[in-house]
Amino acid sequence: MLSFRSIVAGGTYFFSVDLGNCRSALLVERAYELGGAIRAVRDSHPFDVVAWAMLPDHLHAVWTLPDGDDDMSLRWALIKARFAAGMRDDRATAPSTSVW
Repeated sequence: MLSFRSIVAGGTYFFSVDLGNCRSALLVERAYELGGAIRAVRDSHPFDVVAWAMLPDHLHAVWTLPDGDDDMSLRWALIKARFAAGMRDDRATAPSTSVW
């Protein structure tokens, strides 16, 4: 199978991002945290969000990068890392739900 991706500095890109678990509703359940991760990365590595559609287990996005910049992979890696770190932090500080 042939795959081609055009890399253009300052270009506009379409993405589909899937969770590993297609039965998960994590994206809509944790939309606030995902938004925080996106805003933090956008502050440090600017991009314009042209369009965004989020479903429980996947999302679609259209971004435009700044002139001279084509590193959309770094931005996604940073968003994923921040979002995942927030999930780990929640588990570490969550109260016990054990039943005696």
